[in-house]
Amino acid sequence: MGNFPYIYNEKFLQPSINNVYSPNKPVNYSINYAAVDEVPPVSTENTSPNYVTSIPVELTMSIQGKYFLGMAEDVTFGEATNGWARLFNPPDSGVNLFVNVWTVSDIISSPTRVQIWFNSIPPGIIQESETVTSANTAIVPIPEPKVKLQYAIGVKGFPAGGVKAFGRSAPEGETINSEENGKYIFPPGGSFLVFLSNPSTPTKPACGRISFGWWEEPIQQ
Repeated sequence: MGNFPYIYNEKFLQPSINNVYSPNKPVNYSINYAAVDEVPPVSTENTSPNYVTSIPVELTMSIQGKYFLGMAEDVTFGEATNGWARLFNPPDSGVNLFVNVWTVSDIISSPTRVQIWFNSIPPGIIQESETVTSANTAIVPIPEPKVKLQYAIGVKGFPAGGVKAFGRSAPEGETINSEENGKYIFPPGGSFLVFLSNPSTPTKPACGRISFGWWEEPIQQ
């Protein structure tokens, strides 16, 4: 990632009355700073300029201990089965879930179809991933997420209810990912689910990894 953009913020001295704008007179931009309003010249040799820095929202949330990362490994599917992983916001979490990024990777044995489901009820035996961490490890104790990263492997059928929001397909070996910048927001009880299948080669076994980045904001009462 490149350097953050910044703005150099210099406080200019006010021009004297002789430099008042007139529609019939061009603006004089050549202002003598030392002579304006009898302000003496000031050395800037040892002074620091003012900077206005544009900070990405992900960094802001990480500084506050609200940004988290996690993944579900070895999500197996194929041979007439499917697999999925999701971010699930428990009903009693007290936070809203903001999905920032998701990635499907390391699927080298089969083409893959990815479906994104909002607030659905997924099939299969639900497992909870232990590979979850705060992005800010400088806070003591390290923050723990309220949102759960869950997954299931080798499942039959498709999610029920909710909304199939969109889908993507990729050949074997290609990573599928998207940076959402927190635009998918889920209240307590909601979920963001990534569903994997290989309908073009249904008899082939397949396995992959599903990763997420997200932040959580407490709900104001």
